[in-house]
Amino acid sequence: MATREIRVSTDEVLRKTCKPVKEINEKILTLLDDMAETMYASNGVGLAASQVGILKRIVTIDVGEGLVELINPVIVEKRGSQIDYEGCLSVPGRSELVERPEYVKVEALNRNGEKIVVEGEELMAVALCHEADHLDGILYIDKAIPAEDVEEV
Repeated sequence: MATREIRVSTDEVLRKTCKPVKEINEKILTLLDDMAETMYASNGVGLAASQVGILKRIVTIDVGEGLVELINPVIVEKRGSQIDYEGCLSVPGRSELVERPEYVKVEALNRNGEKIVVEGEELMAVALCHEADHLDGILYIDKAIPAEDVEEV
């Protein structure tokens, strides 16, 4: 395992769409391990492969409930709404208000190539949406809403 360099918002790779993983091989497993190590070393709760310069649809998340690894994640259900401050390892030193669903359901593959379903509420829902956005070249700052437009947070 190795810690990889996290790309920052000015890096054009973060604005590109990631490609689906066609085969889970040693390179993909190493990438998953490195992403988890990088995420933990940076005190993050999520990391997309594009944030370490790899344009593959891979995400790692840990909101304090254990590591979740998602390959080719697809959001299949969203419900409700929540607005809170959000930050990103690729946008250091900044946080902005963002509206996200309160509940999210994602289908993906795990590291063994098995189909899994991950459901999340509150912070996990935010993390799932935030990382899925990264896979499509979207940063949370693209969705930020001005504080004066929010009644209460």
